[in-house]
Amino acid sequence: MIRHVVSWKLNGTDAAARAEQAATITATLEALPAVIPEIVSLQVGTNVAYPESNWHVVLIADYESLDALERYQVNPDHVAATKVIGPLVESRSNVDFEV
Repeated sequence: MIRHVVSWKLNGTDAAARAEQAATITATLEALPAVIPEIVSLQVGTNVAYPESNWHVVLIADYESLDALERYQVNPDHVAATKVIGPLVESRSNVDFEV
């Protein structure tokens, strides 16, 4: 099993803008398990503490294998999601590890 963890710092200029961006990202990502069979589980969280230093949004998703993760990455629905999320992001961090 591969766990895929992605964190984003959003580019909104205030808390209200970042909350709207986080809601857009959450809705976009939470729609993916219904259309991408490689996703075993998916959870999206929005930061609730220390916004001046913490990342704003996190994705934690599991895949059966690295091959499954790679199929997910090129899936047209995932690619479309990245086009929604990308413009909202100041920076991104990612870790993929075995569980």
